[in-house]
Amino acid sequence: MSIYITNEYNKKYPPEYESIVKDIIEFSIDYMKCPYECEISVLFTDNYGIHEINKETRGIDNPTDVLSFPMIDFYEPGSFDFLEENGEEYFNSDTGELLLGDIVISLDKVLSQAEEYGHSPKREIAFLTAHSMLHLFGHDHMKDEERQEMERLQEDILNRKGYTRDYE
Repeated sequence: MSIYITNEYNKKYPPEYESIVKDIIEFSIDYMKCPYECEISVLFTDNYGIHEINKETRGIDNPTDVLSFPMIDFYEPGSFDFLEENGEEYFNSDTGELLLGDIVISLDKVLSQAEEYGHSPKREIAFLTAHSMLHLFGHDHMKDEERQEMERLQEDILNRKGYTRDYE
């Protein structure tokens, strides 16, 4: 498995952030029963950086907390069946790893939202990573039933890893 973390954040952050992100990514891949070794890229940035990416890619002129850029168009969220026959373009030809996609996290939002929601920044970065991983596996929250399912999966991932609201 390859997890690439790039830091464009202009301030220091706790080194645990990277290990939390890797922990949630690895667990999410197992949790979703992905049968492949995967490649994921993560970018840490600030509100300005994520604002620019959000504006450029989604046409939304505001900063956000996390952006997910899935590389796979799942027919059904978390179902890997179609990759066996028609999925060669979703694999890195050099490593054979499944290219899940990219995650962009605003560390400014991690801090402000942790304070707003009354939990630790470490729990917030775990939450944003779990949320984004579910997007990379084809989940969405546009419809109410999709949102409820995604929230259930997020909470289950976080609880199983111990990143509850009281996590420090």
